[in-house]
Amino acid sequence: MPVGLKDIFYTEGMLTAAGSKIYADFVPDHDATTVAKIKESGGIILGKAVTTEFAMADPSPTLNPWNKSHTPGGSSSGSSVAVATRMCAAALGTQTAGSTCGPAAYNGIVGFKPTYGRIRRYGVVPLSWSMDTVGILVRSVVDAAVMLQVMAGQDERDPGSANVIVPNYMEEMDQLSDPPRIGLIREFYSDRSSAEVWKHTEDIAHLLAQAGAEIVEIGLPESFNTAHDCQTIVSNVECAAFHEQWYRYRADDYGPKVRAYIEMGMLIPGIRYVQAQRLRRQFRRDMVETVQQVDAVMTPSFPCPAPYGLDSTGDPVFQQPWSFSGLPSIAVPSGLSSAGLPMSVQFGGLPFKESALLAAAKWCESALGIDLSPPEFS
Repeated sequence: MPVGLKDIFYTEGMLTAAGSKIYADFVPDHDATTVAKIKESGGIILGKAVTTEFAMADPSPTLNPWNKSHTPGGSSSGSSVAVATRMCAAALGTQTAGSTCGPAAYNGIVGFKPTYGRIRRYGVVPLSWSMDTVGILVRSVVDAAVMLQVMAGQDERDPGSANVIVPNYMEEMDQLSDPPRIGLIREFYSDRSSAEVWKHTEDIAHLLAQAGAEIVEIGLPESFNTAHDCQTIVSNVECAAFHEQWYRYRADDYGPKVRAYIEMGMLIPGIRYVQAQRLRRQFRRDMVETVQQVDAVMTPSFPCPAPYGLDSTGDPVFQQPWSFSGLPSIAVPSGLSSAGLPMSVQFGGLPFKESALLAAAKWCESALGIDLSPPEFS
């Protein structure tokens, strides 16, 4: 299987620039653990995919193959477009806010963010140590399971990796083949979505119900109200901590949005960071209780399809709660908008229960029968 790598994954003997001037000449002498595991399993590293600078908000030169005037998303922009245009069968990304599921949704492919700590991050340039998660960009849910099987596991060199048994995802997925019980969240998501996106989401829920799924509406915990702000605080501070060593004397080599991100992190008092992490622990517990009611939670993947213009990477607001809580999520293509841009729905699951989430997503994928390809690349 040919695999593309977001250009923050260390690859022995291959330039790993992180889309930045700081790393412009950096050639690692070893592979990231994920890259090594792919090679050991017979994968072919096709090359590096463009990332936004240091996996943050300054747009990359990547174009959306569905409409070149619209953003491809970010920060895993090149990885998503490489899979959408069939340059490779799979690509690696990362997600700290919405950097895997967001661009996957904008480009009409499957984006999978496992539980925080499920995939080893040794050799991946960090943005936020306590939230960064290796993401998987593929064209089907089954391919997401294949890639997860290869890369899941603990690594002593990554303190954030979890010592949790790695199951046989394909076997467990097949054992969970009954129609799922899906919790549709209306609160927050309906108000933040465009009219077209929310109607599409309700239509998809109706289609899944007709196919046999049980659709129930569920609410959000009170702690959800602070999750987005707390996610930003944690991300900013940890980003500033990592970049402090270069920022002192190379501030002008950073793009404007990255620089603002770092400077904001430097200004946030330590007490705010600690409080954000405290609220985060409560939010994770609350989200686990919420998701336990169903086999998977369903929301739109984005407030609107890929926005017009190339000066942003889109809004990650629908992915941030999953990144902040560390729970797994997956974006699945679900149709086209009136403007001919990909539409997508997102499913969330319980920590380290990826098999159940993948099984539910696979069932929904099969029920919908959607397979998108940009017109020029069909």
